[in-house]
Amino acid sequence: MSFAELGLAPPLLRAVTEQGYTEPTPIQAQAIPPILKRLDIMGCAQTGTGKTASFTLPLLHLLAPLATSSPSPAKHPVRALVLTPTRELAAQVEESVRTYGKYIPLRTALLYGGVDIKPQIKTMQTGVEIVVATPGRLIDHLEQRSISLGQVQILVLDEADRMLDMGFMPAITRILAALPPMRQNLLFSATFSDDIKKLAQGFMRNPTMIEVARRNAPTELVTHQVYEVDQLHKHALLRHIVRSRDIQQALVFTRMKRDAEKLARQLVRDGLSATAIHGDRSQSERTEALDQFKRGEVKLLVATDVAARGIDIDQLPFVINYEIPNTPEDYVHRIGRTGRAGSLGEAISLVSPDERDYLQAIEKLLKRPIDRLPLPLLDGARPASTENRERPSRDRAVLALTEEERRERNAQRMVREAKASGSTRRERDVPATASAPPPASTSPYPHFDFSKPYEPSPTAASTPTVVESLFADKQLPPGKAQPRSVGALLGRKKAS
Repeated sequence: MSFAELGLAPPLLRAVTEQGYTEPTPIQAQAIPPILKRLDIMGCAQTGTGKTASFTLPLLHLLAPLATSSPSPAKHPVRALVLTPTRELAAQVEESVRTYGKYIPLRTALLYGGVDIKPQIKTMQTGVEIVVATPGRLIDHLEQRSISLGQVQILVLDEADRMLDMGFMPAITRILAALPPMRQNLLFSATFSDDIKKLAQGFMRNPTMIEVARRNAPTELVTHQVYEVDQLHKHALLRHIVRSRDIQQALVFTRMKRDAEKLARQLVRDGLSATAIHGDRSQSERTEALDQFKRGEVKLLVATDVAARGIDIDQLPFVINYEIPNTPEDYVHRIGRTGRAGSLGEAISLVSPDERDYLQAIEKLLKRPIDRLPLPLLDGARPASTENRERPSRDRAVLALTEEERRERNAQRMVREAKASGSTRRERDVPATASAPPPASTSPYPHFDFSKPYEPSPTAASTPTVVESLFADKQLPPGKAQPRSVGALLGRKKAS
């Protein structure tokens, strides 16, 4: 089947041909015809199978008759709304709309947070037919009344499951309330959970379910591998993998934003070109990091799950899970960055002992075990002796330690150090022998025993102190008390 057989408009076919596409992917072949019939669609397909084009192409076809070159903003109301969970995915969808709609005079706007809202408001004031937005920033525009959704004909929720995971359900509810009731609704995602089906039942009219693969299925073009390694040695293992395999481009995943930034800095100190992309970085920094990675200027892009959603890179060979996700569905999303468009890919996971339950859940979803690879000899580790090759080296034994064993070893080491410091202190406190008399005192206060600061020497009892000598010849005014001596301050009893 060709794109021409799908019934798309000639300007769209021209743009598709210029991009080098001749045949639609399975999700495109199944989704485009019912969308052109203005049916509600729930499309489930693996990431990287052309899911974005499966709704942007028919969307442009349906709006093409309404396109106009008039400069009047009133002639360009918002007719289509596409919601995505992240800025990167929104930018990818908007780029797809511009690419395929280059020969159709339809205006497009990209609305997302993290940047100044004023330029976006100015764009909306000129009139826009297609809006691609994240839920949070769209709510900002609704509150400022810089956008009107009263004439929207098509609503698209892309990666709807991720939007629910990120807590966008209240925002989606507000947005749905601002839309006209009669419209076409499209849901597309790499995975569909039961919560998504409940959401669809609330606003879709008899949706057509399209699945080109089993639910939450990973692509078969990806090879899965696992290294079981202690958390403390993941960094050294990652460095070894990158250098030993001569990896030129890899997407590295962490669960937390601070871990992504920390790992990127460590890799740079190791002499590897790396950068990070996560929610705490500004949009300009994220865009620059992604562009450097796509151009090959940076070999390793360390990312979180949310920030990586929407990253579309052709022929990405490696995805490395520095920390595996706590849900199997997120694992599917991660490895969906590789193995695209018929190319092979590898998914390498570094699994610590406390992540084994997550790994079992992933294997249950895959319906097969993942191959375990032996730990390599990391930098600085001693090889096993030739006499006893079956005995693992000390470094490998350390790598195999669990967190509990490591804490127990640290506690034992602290006890040994405490005992050693106690014996040294006792030796230091032993008095000198009679054969070694104490050195002569050179103190300016010979009658003060500094070894016993609160007990004066016997000979000092009859000797006047410094304060007593100062006031010996002075007459104090009537009613004024005699100043206390140093001995009194130190607790010495006055001689009778």
